[in-house]
Amino acid sequence: MNAVGRSGRLGSRIAPYLLIAPFFVVFGAFGVFPLLYTAWVSVHRWHLIAGGGAFTGLGHYRDLLVDPLFYNALSNTVSIFLLATVPQLVLALGIATLLQRRGAGWQVLVLVPNVVPVVAVALVFGQLFGRDYGIVNFLLGRIGVAPVSWQSDTWAAHLGVATMVMWRWTGYTALLYLAAMRAVPRELHEAAALDGAGGRQRFRAVTLPGIRPTLLFTVVASALGGVQLFTEPQLFDGTGLAGSGGSDRQFQTVAMYLYEVGFGRFDAGYAAALTWVLFLLCAVFAVVATALVRRVVRR
Repeated sequence: MNAVGRSGRLGSRIAPYLLIAPFFVVFGAFGVFPLLYTAWVSVHRWHLIAGGGAFTGLGHYRDLLVDPLFYNALSNTVSIFLLATVPQLVLALGIATLLQRRGAGWQVLVLVPNVVPVVAVALVFGQLFGRDYGIVNFLLGRIGVAPVSWQSDTWAAHLGVATMVMWRWTGYTALLYLAAMRAVPRELHEAAALDGAGGRQRFRAVTLPGIRPTLLFTVVASALGGVQLFTEPQLFDGTGLAGSGGSDRQFQTVAMYLYEVGFGRFDAGYAAALTWVLFLLCAVFAVVATALVRRVVRR
């Protein structure tokens, strides 16, 4: 009887660990192991097809610090990130505020851009931003502006890619804000109104603090997505070169440069070092974005 009792108690203690074990097995196989293996590859001369070679230590990282192509990609990434993320979050807040007074049909409508395949979005925007026959240049021409080479000029290309990003994600972000706004207790708005607060004051003093966790989530997610931006600029590129980001790398992002090094040059060692630097950039961007949101909401 005692043996049965002890075995039962032992089983009750082990059972929770057995239930969560599959998660840790999958996480270790597809999360921890690739991370550690990438670190190992980054300190070796490693051809993507031929395999490993000599140990280089931190050689790839030292080369990366003096690589002008990396700094060009980094500046492009930051520029596109700022052009896309800041307007996107502001527009999403405005749309969410409007949707509070609208029906469910409008909520479905703003989500449509997010569910449209990104390849279709790229094709449409390629037509919109065409130099000779694009609709955007046609409209600019109507007000006397000369045709813009959207894929050749650096700032124009950044704006074009940022527009694609905003089109895809503004509606999705707006729905997140809408859900958070509806979770803010109505009594807080009524109390602020009784104290004489206007609509803007209530938005500033009640709504923004109330949706602060969602603001933090969207800003951090946008920062991580912005640092890893790849699909939109890759499809915006009309040269057809793997990860080139235009004929003069005018909108090549860090993720595109990583793709070029790994799958264009087959230099897996240098690409692995780039991967770790990209990971650090994601962490830095996330921390900075979190600090900025907390500072803005507290004001």
